[in-house]
Amino acid sequence: MLLRSVSRVLLVCLALLLPVGCSSADTSGGTSGGTGTVKASQLPAEARRTLALIDRGGPFPYAKDGVVFGNYEKLLPQQKRGYYHEYTVRTPGSRDRGARRIVTGQGGEIYYTDDHYKSFRTVLR
Repeated sequence: MLLRSVSRVLLVCLALLLPVGCSSADTSGGTSGGTGTVKASQLPAEARRTLALIDRGGPFPYAKDGVVFGNYEKLLPQQKRGYYHEYTVRTPGSRDRGARRIVTGQGGEIYYTDDHYKSFRTVLR
């Protein structure tokens, strides 16, 4: 009897600790099993400028723009090395490159992160 009561208490505690509303279809920007989406027109102005530079092929303001993105976080679909490339999105007030990036794939896909690769959103054009 005591064991059953303890089990119930533990289940209730566990249920209270689990995040609510997480699913692989999350479109809030998180990547619990996938990526959310954002329209290009809804991106910050700096990200839209970076997209325009990518479309034109540069020139890019940061030396690391266009380098291979390794996808070490494994949040984007797995592809061979060299498939993804990253570009810095200027962050006003930041002394360095900041946390915002656009990552492009060879298949034309575009991803945006504003938290230095902790989450991605697929950019819809």
